[in-house]
Amino acid sequence: MLRSSLTAVTVVAAASFAASPASAGGYACDSKDAKTGVSMVSNAEKPSIVGTAQQAGKFNTLLAAAEAAGLAETLDQGGPFTVLAPTDEAFAALPDGTVESLLKPENKETLKSILLYHVLEGEVPSGTVVTLDEAATLQGGMIDIKTTDDGVMINNANVIMTDIAAGNGVIHVIDAVLLPPTQASADSGSESAG
Repeated sequence: MLRSSLTAVTVVAAASFAASPASAGGYACDSKDAKTGVSMVSNAEKPSIVGTAQQAGKFNTLLAAAEAAGLAETLDQGGPFTVLAPTDEAFAALPDGTVESLLKPENKETLKSILLYHVLEGEVPSGTVVTLDEAATLQGGMIDIKTTDDGVMINNANVIMTDIAAGNGVIHVIDAVLLPPTQASADSGSESAG
């Protein structure tokens, strides 16, 4: 379903890891110098991570969660950051009631922890991602990175688009919501987070 509809934009190898405007599928991408791979548009001219996500129109749940967790302003004005951004479909695939529960004020700290598990400090472009086995998140936990001929996985999520440049960082799109190890353990005994 989601996987088949995004096959055209799936990144399958390190050599083809950078998104191109032709395969952008509605995401904002910038042009890069073919020789150096360096962006030809300065980051100062681009919208923030929040602005870029708003323009894409496929991250409404992520944006609502960032607002509820008190992180929207940080992602809008701080950085640079690398955001591993689950699509709205990725959030919809969570067990029924999970998102609604996480958005409640009493679950703000849990939500914040989950969202920070999707953020890396600094800009980590796809060319660097494919050289890593793991990376530290702003939540404090580590994510596993696996590169194969079939693509790149972050924990249990497939990377489906990369290098969406923003004024204060970069976004890599993933097809599942990542749960920090402590949250994943807690959730294994219940149907919903929170």
